[in-house]
Amino acid sequence: MSFLVASQIVLWAGLLVLGIVCMALARQIGVLHQRIAPAGALSLRQPLKLGDSTPQMALPALDGSIVQIGGVRGGRSQLLLFLSPDCTICEALLPAVRSAQGAERAWLDIVLASDGEGGKHADFIRDKNLGKFPYVLSEHLGRSYGVAKLPYAVLIDEAGKLSSTGLVNTREHLESLFTAKETGVSNIQQFLGQRGPRRASSGE
Repeated sequence: MSFLVASQIVLWAGLLVLGIVCMALARQIGVLHQRIAPAGALSLRQPLKLGDSTPQMALPALDGSIVQIGGVRGGRSQLLLFLSPDCTICEALLPAVRSAQGAERAWLDIVLASDGEGGKHADFIRDKNLGKFPYVLSEHLGRSYGVAKLPYAVLIDEAGKLSSTGLVNTREHLESLFTAKETGVSNIQQFLGQRGPRRASSGE
């Protein structure tokens, strides 16, 4: 009889410990969810700060037209997407870029940018059906925005100021730049920095 009582006590103790562990794991999952909630584009070190006026450039596109980069644009914003024909992530992102071109056409112009040999990029434009996008090759443009990894996006607002920027490996990353313009939170680092003081004040 005493053996049964002891085994019941051990069983209930084990269940209690298991319950505590599950609660702790649930709390950690909740904290992690809060930290990654924006699914934001990761911003890299760059020569321009958010809110700075961007350099105005007039660059030739591969189709022979001249593309105006930066500056006041009559109420329209401009997205610069830096990519490469050799970048598999860039290729996977193209459907999201085409979708954004249609969904955000009322306020946004999209420019594709890269550098290197023109013929390779011309083949890329043809093979991926990118003829609707201005496509510029300029190493200077990439350096001006501190582009070191691809695919990388820069959102310039209607006043020609740097609105948001970051690596865009997924559709969510790309869309987070548009959300950033609406909310004023320009990248995931800024989001986490703003959450820090609130967590401290709440005693978490």
